[in-house]
Amino acid sequence: MKRTILLVSIGAATAAFIYAQIRGDINKPSEKPVIALPDFRGAGDAQNFINVFNDTLYRELDGSGQVKIAPKTSYPLQVPQRPTDFRPPLNGQSQGPWLSDWSGPPVNAQYLAFGYAAVDNGQFVALGWLDDVRQANASSAQLIGKTYIGTLDADGARKAAENFACDIAKQFGGTCLVGTKIYFVSDRTGHKEIWSMNYDGSDQKQFTHYGSITTFPTVSPDGTKIAFTTYPLLASSKALPQFGKQTENLGQPQIYIHSLETGRKLVYYNQHASMNAASDFMPDSRHLLIYSTAGGGYSQIYETDLDGGDLKRLSHSGALDVEPKINPKTGNEVIFVSGRGGTPQIYRMNIDGTDVARLTDGEGDAGNPAWNPDGQHVAFVWTRGFEPGNYNIFIMDVASRNYVQLTHGAGRNENPSWAPDGVHLVFASKRGRTTQLYTMLADGTHVRQLTTQGNNEKPVWSKATQ
Repeated sequence: MKRTILLVSIGAATAAFIYAQIRGDINKPSEKPVIALPDFRGAGDAQNFINVFNDTLYRELDGSGQVKIAPKTSYPLQVPQRPTDFRPPLNGQSQGPWLSDWSGPPVNAQYLAFGYAAVDNGQFVALGWLDDVRQANASSAQLIGKTYIGTLDADGARKAAENFACDIAKQFGGTCLVGTKIYFVSDRTGHKEIWSMNYDGSDQKQFTHYGSITTFPTVSPDGTKIAFTTYPLLASSKALPQFGKQTENLGQPQIYIHSLETGRKLVYYNQHASMNAASDFMPDSRHLLIYSTAGGGYSQIYETDLDGGDLKRLSHSGALDVEPKINPKTGNEVIFVSGRGGTPQIYRMNIDGTDVARLTDGEGDAGNPAWNPDGQHVAFVWTRGFEPGNYNIFIMDVASRNYVQLTHGAGRNENPSWAPDGVHLVFASKRGRTTQLYTMLADGTHVRQLTTQGNNEKPVWSKATQ
């Protein structure tokens, strides 16, 4: 079973409005603070890694969704490296770098990020400042003034830049993504297993080693546990043939839970059923939403304890009900996919199974719902306007049911998952012969590919653990 997309054609103004709602700036949908970002200089051996620092800082801020970077071609020749470099004009004559050089034309920036890098005790050290260049004097302009330390290599320079970018993004209401993880399914070893990577695609590691089909990961809100669905090898099996050939050695799909702190498998009792599949953790990280055929017939939605006990049936339809996701804000509203209307569509209901309502209009096939952390918007996939199976990603405001299309004519796009900042999405897309993972902003811009090896799908974005 695959998770699916939602599609409709709406103008750019509507897309900007919905994106502005997500950013919490409804009245000014296209307005972002403008920041000037001149290159840092490196002293001594820090110069060997300064390009990595500058490239990372630019990439992180440009893709943050929080700021607009002023074109570097407009920058003045005199660039400060530290606050003491600022010199106010004297009798209208320039005495050196000054705030108005950046706030006035041609730069027209509101903020300036600047600094330099050096080596101290064998470490890469970047000193970074962020100033509001609209202020009258340098002392009142400073918003950030910190030292960022990393190892004396490319990784250390990258880390220092990421941390400076995080502090800048937080200044404008953003959430830092450094330390967050993306868990996903990959077949690069010959079997479908759960893998993990950093938010930017670095440090990709295999997490499960079941040598089978392991899929549909979901991570607890507290970041300590991961649940997924595995087709276990039968006891008589000695080896599983290359995935995609024979599957007679596989048992019925079962739910497994592992600790992300120790990697160990935790106890979970699976119902006697032809299918048990994990879908989402409750906000308390102590209960799980699943879909199962435990009641006979089509799969239905259930809630269980972390050990599989206290089974509660939530849906009661004569059709396939799958992919339940709980509202992370309220904990009492569930979105899910159901075929009760004839084709797969997105529905919502209360946590007790009452007040069921369809959110999509019945056209095409819809699926893969994912709540934004704000509890108001949902990302999903849809075939509306396209042949069956050709999915695109959409965002819907659940209250108004207004929606906007994010992907357009670029492969088969599925499995959207929100970043903890509520502004970025990770998703799977088949653009060519393989399926790979990408990230983008919630307005469909700044698309970045994260994976290249094998086929990769079903990503879920987990917050950073403390």
